[in-house]
Parts: sequence; structure tokens; C-alpha cells
Amino acid sequence: MSNSSETNQNGDPWKSLYWTGAVSALLIEAAFRRYWGVELMTFNGFGIISVPQEWPVSALDWFNLLQVNRFVGLSMFELYDVIGYSLLGLVFLALYFALREAGKSAMVVATSAGLVGVAVYLASNQAFAMLNLSQRYAAATLAEEKSGLLAAGEALLAQHDPGSFYQGTGIYTGTVLVLAAGLIISILMLRSEVFGKWAAIMGILANGLYLLGYVALALAPAIYGIFPPLAAPFRMIWHVLIAVKLFKLASSKPGKLMKMEN
Repeated sequence: MSNSSETNQNGDPWKSLYWTGAVSALLIEAAFRRYWGVELMTFNGFGIISVPQEWPVSALDWFNLLQVNRFVGLSMFELYDVIGYSLLGLVFLALYFALREAGKSAMVVATSAGLVGVAVYLASNQAFAMLNLSQRYAAATLAEEKSGLLAAGEALLAQHDPGSFYQGTGIYTGTVLVLAAGLIISILMLRSEVFGKWAAIMGILANGLYLLGYVALALAPAIYGIFPPLAAPFRMIWHVLIAVKLFKLASSKPGKLMKMEN
């Protein structure tokens, strides 16, 4: 008997993916934090960890920080968002198979947008590129070489500057695609007996408020700062509910995994 046939007899073939998605949804809240740098600077006041008193502004500031404390520098350069977005890609895959019966075409669109958004963000995050330039700058001996590396660092900051009010186009594009995917998925959860209305409502609020924040960033920047803090608790609850529901799917008996409300 083949492994495929045995899997179909014993339960849903996507159970392992549900488990992976559930664990990833929980881990996201540890890695995917928008204000790692601010939190580290707060801890600095208690002498727990050494971080700069002011946020790095220039490429030289970042080079020096990465040389003095690589962990702090990479954290402030949003390296942990790379981990968070990678985990989110696994969550999107699990949700596709969990919700495809609620609306297959919509889930194809949402999952595709989400995965493309993840890929765009990962390609746009410049944390490791800045670290590489920092190491090359420290090893450089010629003034012309140092000047060229500083120019390259400034070019990277033009694409992705964690301390800037306005981020690069790739960062925004990836994030908006991910949020749009999350909003579509949350609406489809309203039709799912497994996920239900509370997971749907939390997701709609989390992704909807973040998207409104980007609208505000374009049209009324003064009020942009209101939206991320408003959306953050709903996002955390949404991820926890997703994990709970995916664990439920992973442990359900055959025939009960994809029941949807009429």
C-alpha cells in the first residue's frame, strides 16, 4: 500500500501542514514585531543591553553600530521581520488548504498575493546587505574604497531605512499585499465552521486597520501613527486563534476537517 493511500485512509493529507501553520502562527508574535529597535532602546535605560542613545541616521552610523553590536544592529534593522514574514508564508499555505472549500478562487488570489508579498518584502529587507557593507567598510584601508562603501550604504538606506517615516517601495508593496491577503482570508473565515466569526472579526480588524494606516500614510501622514497600535492587539489575537483552529484541524477525524456553514 502506498504512503498516499495510507494517508488518505488515516486522515487529511494536509495535517502536517496544519501543524506547521499553527506553530508558525504562534511563533510570529515572537519574531514579527514592528518596534524591536524601540524596545531595545527602552531596555538600554535599565542597563540590560548596550544600544545607541539615538537612532542611527547615516550609513556610517549603521556601520559603526553593526561593528560594535551585530545583534542590536540587525534587530534595529528589522531582521526579525524576515523571520516573521517567512513564518507567515507557511501560515498562508496552511490556510489555503483549510479554507479552500469556503471559496477556492478567492483563496487562490489571497494566497498568491500573500506569498508574493512575503517574497517582495524578503527581497527588500536590507539587513544582511548592510551588515556585509559594514564588514567591508571595517576591513577597507583606502579612503576611496571607504567612500564608495558609504555611498552604497546610503543607497541601501534609500530602499530600506528602518528609522525613516517613509520606507522603500518594496517594503510597502510587500506589506500591503500581505495585509490584503489577510483581509480576504479573514472575510472567508466568516463562512467557515472551523474558524468562525471571532477569528474572522479579529482578522478583519487587524488587517483592515493596518491597511487604513497605509491610506493615511499617503493622504494624511499626521494620523498614520494611530493605526498600527490599534491593529496590533487584534493581529495578536488573530494569530492565536488561527493557531488554535489549525491545531483543531490537525487533530480532527477524517470527514470533519472541512465542514463549512451553509
